[in-house]
Amino acid sequence: MPIRHCIVHLIDKKPDGSPSVLHLRDTELAESQAIENLLADLNDSYNAKQGKAWGFFHEESGAYPFSGWLKDYLDGGRDFTTFSRAAAEHLQKLMDESNLSVGGHVLFAHYQQGMTEYLAIALLHHSEGVAVSESLEVTPAKHLDLAQLHLAARINLSEWKNNKQSKQYVSFIKGKNGKKVSDYFRDFIGCQEGVDAPSETRTLLKAFSDFVESEDLPEEKAREKTDALVDYATTQARLGEPITLEELSGLIDEERPRAFYEHIRNKDYGLSPEIPPDKRTLNQFRRFTGRAEGLSISFEAHLLGSKVEYDEERDLLIIRQVPTQLKDQLKRRKD
Repeated sequence: MPIRHCIVHLIDKKPDGSPSVLHLRDTELAESQAIENLLADLNDSYNAKQGKAWGFFHEESGAYPFSGWLKDYLDGGRDFTTFSRAAAEHLQKLMDESNLSVGGHVLFAHYQQGMTEYLAIALLHHSEGVAVSESLEVTPAKHLDLAQLHLAARINLSEWKNNKQSKQYVSFIKGKNGKKVSDYFRDFIGCQEGVDAPSETRTLLKAFSDFVESEDLPEEKAREKTDALVDYATTQARLGEPITLEELSGLIDEERPRAFYEHIRNKDYGLSPEIPPDKRTLNQFRRFTGRAEGLSISFEAHLLGSKVEYDEERDLLIIRQVPTQLKDQLKRRKD
């Protein structure tokens, strides 16, 4: 993962509402194994986060100046340090206006994965821990807590520069349960949501279910295709990459690699050629589960309609071909 530029600034802000203090670094961070490890761990943590939003920049304005500064840097009008310092000052201003925010170290990293360039921005915090010194003493130690990553964004610079129609080149972590804590960070980036990842993923899974039903596949084949879809989509989510419909279609049916893709196009589901995967929606698709009052039921999604049938009007679940072990237990109980 070649790192082109990387820098860290500090916004020292207490949760008591007092004004923050900005500590700006004058030069970029030198290349080191520690920086590479930090960025790799940051990417892993970011990709694992659920509830990310995908979108695109607002038109540059006084309220949303970030994209203009970024374009100026990429065009050579200013260096990376100058760009990051201006961005950090703008973030500090928005942070002071937000009563929900606390400070932290602000990381800016311009790097490349494969042929794609990215800019990662994250507000990092420390956690207290312990370490064993060279003299075998147990001592307090601070470390960056990437598991508690709540404010971060990643901009696909290549997509932004080369695809003017894209509405998903920016991704950022959304606040949980509708909380507004991340709103000022989204406004700092100057991003608006363009693609609803959960909705797009649900539409894709609906298209897949319709495709499997139209093909009238045996249970084993349906399971293989379901696994292929979920495995591919989960891998893309882990890598922070979108689902490519043509690539997915080829994985689902190698003998007819365009069959699923043509099904989507012919039925007009309204899906983009590339969609961001939503891990929570994918996990729910793989299995149906339920638990209440001593009853626990779980089965693979593709069994619904074949071995498992749900009668909504009578609120009745019918299970065919009961597993042998369960059948034996029920027989012994009856006897």
